[in-house]
Amino acid sequence: MKLILRILLSALSVIILANVLPNVSVDSFMTAIIVAVVLSLLNFLVKPILVILTLPVTIVTFGLFLLIINAIIILLADKLIDGFTVSNIWWALIFSLLLSFLQSIFFSLLNDDKS
Repeated sequence: MKLILRILLSALSVIILANVLPNVSVDSFMTAIIVAVVLSLLNFLVKPILVILTLPVTIVTFGLFLLIINAIIILLADKLIDGFTVSNIWWALIFSLLLSFLQSIFFSLLNDDKS
């Protein structure tokens, strides 16, 4: 149940950012749900491979290259999903940073029931 709620909150984050950022668009809430699922799968499957392959560059840049890897994951999701568009890598970078921020806020609301 918690996984479904996390996916829905991620989709809500995608919708919010698509309305706020001018060069990011999502056609519908169903597309946003697909974006959330695809991003989670790409982060689970593709991102570790990219991190290992780019480890020397990541070390030299003190981890800042991980931001570029996140933007590449967003652009890969853009290519895979019809109805989700990000214009370039800079908007993908901004989208990635803001998506992480919004998800951390929303997911922290889920963990408040422990107390």
